[in-house]
Amino acid sequence: MNAPVTLPDHRTGTVESGDVTIFYRHFGAPRSDAGGGTPMIVLHGQSYFSYDWVGIADELARDTDGGPDGGREIIAMDMRGFGSSGWSASHAYKVQDFAADVLAVADRQGWDRFVLAGHSMGGRNATYTAAAHPDRVERLILIDYSPTNAKAGAMRVMNQSIDMPASFGGLDEALRFFGLDPAVLDPGRRARFEAYLGTFDGNYTVSRDPYFREVFRKARDEGVKPDHGADLWACLGRVACPILVLRGRQSDMFAPETAEKVAATNANVALVEVEGGHNVPGDNPAGLIAAVRPFLADRAAGV
Repeated sequence: MNAPVTLPDHRTGTVESGDVTIFYRHFGAPRSDAGGGTPMIVLHGQSYFSYDWVGIADELARDTDGGPDGGREIIAMDMRGFGSSGWSASHAYKVQDFAADVLAVADRQGWDRFVLAGHSMGGRNATYTAAAHPDRVERLILIDYSPTNAKAGAMRVMNQSIDMPASFGGLDEALRFFGLDPAVLDPGRRARFEAYLGTFDGNYTVSRDPYFREVFRKARDEGVKPDHGADLWACLGRVACPILVLRGRQSDMFAPETAEKVAATNANVALVEVEGGHNVPGDNPAGLIAAVRPFLADRAAGV
């Protein structure tokens, strides 16, 4: 039997937003009026959830660049329809809905302004939020996200989502579907998948509203283009705050030519490449942290 995996200490909470309950993980000591870095909210990608950010959030929350008291409050939230957050009965999954959830979480903490980071789908929602609410988002971090996905990666994600069984008879069966060998998988990754795959009636299933699978199916089989609720290239162009764009050098979702277009779309963009594929937080957390730290430190220095 595998030994239990101990996660870094953090608080959890929920907040009501529209027709769902949003679950979040909260790192770092509360700021005092005298100091502490600008708080940050992190949005995961479509095949991920807040659990994937526990180690990164814990480390960044300990940084002392934020002020005389040091530290930074960070919240990693499960977006609506994912993880431990509620599923929208009305399928309210436009970028406007996700933005409202971000503001609900920030308002619960009393944060007037915050740094907003998003990976993949989370980057889409973060981009819209920053464009629509410039008074709230102080800095924007986009992790392997651009408004246009590369074809190979988009098809990979689409096919995996559509072809995934509705449930798995056991965790090992699920791991094999994701291309992992249960016999040699390290305890940390096994614990991650056990958390990612909720247990219902003895079966394992991805903690994600089946609505998203149906959106993919309609796109692949019927040619129905998803309606995210906004022109994301236009939104990116309107973002007024500093933007750090991290691209995984081996990513199959974020093409190099698209990175050039992203940089040309908004003069506030600083583009950095790090080793790793599309899942930069999982492939290279140390590289991600090393790239994010100076971007956050610039703010602390008044840059």
